[in-house]
Amino acid sequence: MTGLPWDASYHDGPAPWDVGRPQPTVARLALEGRFAGTVLDAGCGTGENTLLVAALGLPVLGVDVAETALSMAREKAAERGIAARFEVADVLALGRLGLTFDTIIDSGVFHVFDDADRARYVASLASVLEPGGRCYLMCFSDRQPGDFGPRRVSRDELTEAFGGDGWAVDAITADTFGVSAQLGSIAQAWLATISRAAAA
Repeated sequence: MTGLPWDASYHDGPAPWDVGRPQPTVARLALEGRFAGTVLDAGCGTGENTLLVAALGLPVLGVDVAETALSMAREKAAERGIAARFEVADVLALGRLGLTFDTIIDSGVFHVFDDADRARYVASLASVLEPGGRCYLMCFSDRQPGDFGPRRVSRDELTEAFGGDGWAVDAITADTFGVSAQLGSIAQAWLATISRAAAA
C-alpha cells in the first residue's frame, strides 16, 4: 500500500476525515475505559485518537502510510507534551512491526479497501492482536445516504470479514463519524467490537 495518494490528502488543508479532535466515539470509548494494555491506532492520520489514548497513560503506537500526517501528529505531541509514538507502516502488513497489542483502534480504515485487500487487512490485524485482545473498528455505513465519500459497508460484510480465524464479533452498533463540512459534519458509521480468541 503506497503512501503517496494518502499523503497528498494532507497537502492542501485538512483531509475530509481530519476534524482536528479525536473522533467522538473514540473519546466515549476512552471515557468508558474500553482501551487497555498496549494500543495500536491503525491509520492514525494526524494523531488525535492516538494522543487521546496516550494522555490516558497507555502505551500507544499510531501508524499510517502518510508521512505528512505523521509529521503533523509528532508536532502535536511535542506541543502538548504527550508521549506518543508514531511510525510509518502499511496497515496491510502490520506484522512487519514485530510487535503485538492488546487493543487496536481502526477509525475509518476498513472501508477504504476492496474485497481482496479487505481480507489482507483482517489477516494483518490478526497478526498483531494478542489472544484475548480487542479491536474497535469504525467504518462508513450503508445507512449513509447518497454515494459521495467512501465505500459503504453493511453489518453482514463486517460479520463475514471477521467470521473465522479466531475472530469473534462481539457487537456491531450504529454510530456516527465526525467529518468535514463537505460530508455534512457527521456521517453514518458502524462501530464493531471484535475480539481474538484467548489462548487455550
